[in-house]
Amino acid sequence: MGLVWGSFLNVVIFRMSHGSSPLSGRSICPKCKHQLAWYYNVPLLSFLWLRGRCAYCKKKISIRYPLIEAMTGVMFVWWFLVGFNFFKLVGSPWSFIQPVFWLAVGMVMLSIFMTDLLYMVIPLSLNLLLFSLSLFYRVGLTGFGIMQGGDFFRALLSGAGLCLLFIILQIATKAIKKVDGFGLGDIFLAPSLGLLLGWPKIIPGIFFSFVFGSIVGVGLLIFGKKKLGQYLPFGPFLILGTITALLWGGRVWGWYMSFLV
Repeated sequence: MGLVWGSFLNVVIFRMSHGSSPLSGRSICPKCKHQLAWYYNVPLLSFLWLRGRCAYCKKKISIRYPLIEAMTGVMFVWWFLVGFNFFKLVGSPWSFIQPVFWLAVGMVMLSIFMTDLLYMVIPLSLNLLLFSLSLFYRVGLTGFGIMQGGDFFRALLSGAGLCLLFIILQIATKAIKKVDGFGLGDIFLAPSLGLLLGWPKIIPGIFFSFVFGSIVGVGLLIFGKKKLGQYLPFGPFLILGTITALLWGGRVWGWYMSFLV
């Protein structure tokens, strides 16, 4: 099932980054524009069967297609073996809603990661979808008493504060260096990350994002893949930082606060 959804995410990533709907017709080869028969669309297997080349024009198929399918498949397996059992600790109906929510969030975040990495754009529709899922989820948790009202309010403030920080940095870099520090997609992504992480996990989440971005940026400069002033998509690092903070943010924050107390 994960491989099937990964195949669909490939459609979402390509079409949304090119301004079209994921539901706008059958799949086609992006190079020769030939409509693909269903048996050329079997996740992973078709790529191996065709030896990585289009059945019609014989041009190479990007490795990103089977890679995204495989990544989504692995995510589904991890969710089934680890994540789903974890959420059985809470009562019904949240024992079902929570794992489904995080699986959906994982797929949306993977789509955002890849669209920004490949095409340097984060579609507004994906940002709105992630924000809507996060908001309804947190409102539901608060309504059922699983999440405290104060925590929900701090999560909203975290998203708003991060959004404001990105806007300030954008204005500053534009004024000083005459370049864009952040794209609108990064700014619109901030409220969702605040809702997902809440306070104080938003702090290690942003810290990890900047660390990952700095390491990759310096590496690209050293190997001559980028020059100073060239744009580097920050969305993937925001996603990586968020995932890291979701898994270990509490421990990192506790470790950091232990040095201050």
